[in-house]
Amino acid sequence: MAQIDYFFATLSPYCYLAEQRLEEVAAKHGATINYKPFDLIAAFGRTGGTPPKDRHISRIEYRAQELPRQAKKLGLPFNLQPAHWPTNGAPAAYAFIAAQNAGGGDLGKLAHAIFRAVWAEEKDIAEDDVIRACLADAGFDPELANSGLLEGAETYARNLEEAVEAGVFGAPFYIIDGQRFWGQDRITDVDAYLAGDL
Repeated sequence: MAQIDYFFATLSPYCYLAEQRLEEVAAKHGATINYKPFDLIAAFGRTGGTPPKDRHISRIEYRAQELPRQAKKLGLPFNLQPAHWPTNGAPAAYAFIAAQNAGGGDLGKLAHAIFRAVWAEEKDIAEDDVIRACLADAGFDPELANSGLLEGAETYARNLEEAVEAGVFGAPFYIIDGQRFWGQDRITDVDAYLAGDL
C-alpha cells in the first residue's frame, strides 16, 4: 500500500485550493496519507523561498490574479485578502496533531475546515472557538483544542525538520516513494503516479 507524506501549512491558500482532492485520489488507489503540518514561513527561510509580503511586485501581482482564477475554476469561495491573514497558524496545527493522535474523525475534512475558515469564512484560526468548531465539523472532540499542546509543538517542529530534509520548499507538498510533487495543481500527477502512469 502506497503512503503519501502530505506537508501542509494551515495558512496556505494553495492548500485550501487543494480541497479534499488528495483524499479522493488516495482512496481511489488505496493509499494512506501521512499528514504533516509544518511552519511554511520557517521553511522558506531555510530553502531559498520568500514570504509572500517580501516578494517582488510582479510575483505579488501574479499571485493576486492566479489565486482567484484557480478558486473560480475549482468552484470554491475565496477571499484574496481575508480579515485574519496572516495570523498565528500554529494553534490550529497543534489541534490537528492532537486530532491525528486521538483518531475518531476525518483528518482530510479537518484540514479543509481549517483552510476554509481562513480563506472563505473570515475566521481567525488562532482563536480557540474557531479551532473547536473545525474539530467538531470533522467529527473530533472539540476539547482536543486544549490538549497535547506540548506534543503538538514538538511534532510541528519535527515536521519542519523532516520537510527540509526531504526537499520540501512549499505547500501543499506530497512525497510518495521519494517522488516529490508540489502544488494543488499536481494532484493529477499524484493520481497518475499511483496508477503507475508516471
